[in-house]
Amino acid sequence: MKENKPFVFGVATAGDNFTDRKKEAERLLMNFRHGVNTVLISPRRWGKTSLVRKVCRLAASEQLKIVYLDVFSCRSDREFYDAFAAAVLKQTSSKLDEWLENARLFLSRISPKISMGADPMTDFSISFDINPKSDDIDEILRLPEKIAQKKGCNIVVCIDEFQQIAEFRDSRTFQKRLRSVWQLQTSVSYCLFGSKKHLMNELFEKKSLPFYKFGDAIYLQKISTDDWVQYICGRFESTGKKISQELAAKICQAVDNHSSYVQQLAWLVWIHTDKVATDHDFEAAFQDIIDQNTPLFERHTENLTNYQMNFLRAVVDGIHSEFTSQDVLQKYRLGSSANVSIIKRALVKQELIDVDRRQVVISDPVMVEWLKRDVIS
Repeated sequence: MKENKPFVFGVATAGDNFTDRKKEAERLLMNFRHGVNTVLISPRRWGKTSLVRKVCRLAASEQLKIVYLDVFSCRSDREFYDAFAAAVLKQTSSKLDEWLENARLFLSRISPKISMGADPMTDFSISFDINPKSDDIDEILRLPEKIAQKKGCNIVVCIDEFQQIAEFRDSRTFQKRLRSVWQLQTSVSYCLFGSKKHLMNELFEKKSLPFYKFGDAIYLQKISTDDWVQYICGRFESTGKKISQELAAKICQAVDNHSSYVQQLAWLVWIHTDKVATDHDFEAAFQDIIDQNTPLFERHTENLTNYQMNFLRAVVDGIHSEFTSQDVLQKYRLGSSANVSIIKRALVKQELIDVDRRQVVISDPVMVEWLKRDVIS
């Protein structure tokens, strides 16, 4: 029988592997129960998906149905409509004939094409032969509201990787259509989140875009060191091993409290530990995490220009603002002030840097150490 891992990373966590986030979970749960639209924003791998899935489990009831879909693979508005309708039909119905009835009742005008697999309740797809400019499309977007009204319940639709819609052709028109329909719904609310912070920020913070001020914006913060230390020590103890609070805190500090990396580094330390974790175990584990990520970091940086690498060098050296000062421009050979803006935009788009309160940081804390040790030294 497979033993449970004491630390989980790379996938959404649940149960004992879910750490803290009590305030965010309570706020999100209140939003779900009171029909408040929510936008959840943070850098990738900070635990957004785990948080939303936890709250979905807590909120789901006969009176509150939860629909969850990931639109990362959607490359067009047509694919979005197919995925949206399939998720709504499947996750608001308890049996096959119920979702078939809802499809016939609410989508009859647009003649849905339904394909079923071995298990019709879980393995099915739906598609529409529609004109993207037709008003009939709104019937798909109204589907959760109609089902909620029929069932006498409320529905929360959670959409992961929502920033993907920014890549669609004529995205602004598509965004207008979504908002114009969704904002009129009284029995349905939406939780929108994604892994590309800069695109999510643009979608919801740019005044000229349709989703500006769409709902309650929750900016996920890092889990505190104290909460992580308690968690790490507890997970070691649950497996018959021990780690000091000081060494558990060192794990957090080494990866700047980045949720996924804390879990991964703690796991690697746990692997190296016989009975009681030591500094030697930590050093070996930290080298492991750098070695594991080196091929990825090399791919991310191999096509960067000299200017862009020089900019990263400046950030690693502790420069987080005032890149256009003459001293910084000359020392790091960044070119002109205008060139700095171009460099920053390119690195943000590639998710190599993040700008928070006008302070520039490298998004990946392990990459920082890799740059220090293997590239910039």
